[in-house]
Amino acid sequence: MHDASDSPLTHFNAQGEAHMVDIGAKAETTRVARVRGRITMQAATLALILRGDAAKGDVLGIARIAGIQASKRTSDLIPLCHPIALTRVAVEFHPDESASAVDVEVRAETVGRTGVEMEALTAASVALLTIYDMCKAVDRGMQIENIRLVEKLGGKSGHWQQD
Repeated sequence: MHDASDSPLTHFNAQGEAHMVDIGAKAETTRVARVRGRITMQAATLALILRGDAAKGDVLGIARIAGIQASKRTSDLIPLCHPIALTRVAVEFHPDESASAVDVEVRAETVGRTGVEMEALTAASVALLTIYDMCKAVDRGMQIENIRLVEKLGGKSGHWQQD
């Protein structure tokens, strides 16, 4: 049997079994995560979103609320995530007409013992999925892409930023 005690994967115990990481001894610090992603679509679909007259309503407004709501439910979706008391979640959209795309940026914050990367990643994913859901009747070929952590602050590992 593989000895998991030397594994860099923190969600496995010494016996190789999945477990929730013990964060009880960690210091409470301000924790921030920024995530970006993109959805590409037909130019006509983006125009529909920007005009605000999609059949299901304000696409970006509803996607923003969906992302925020999803961030608060992350521990219900990702089995080994700790429930986190988020202090702030901001979901911003940046339409890119030249690429027929909408970029999303999420910033999640807390004061706690574990980071908020998963909450920010979940928020970005669900926000983009909501755009897809609201526009799929006119454009089933939309593509969600490049969802990634771009910055993390706080905790023992300090500040990390994507190069």
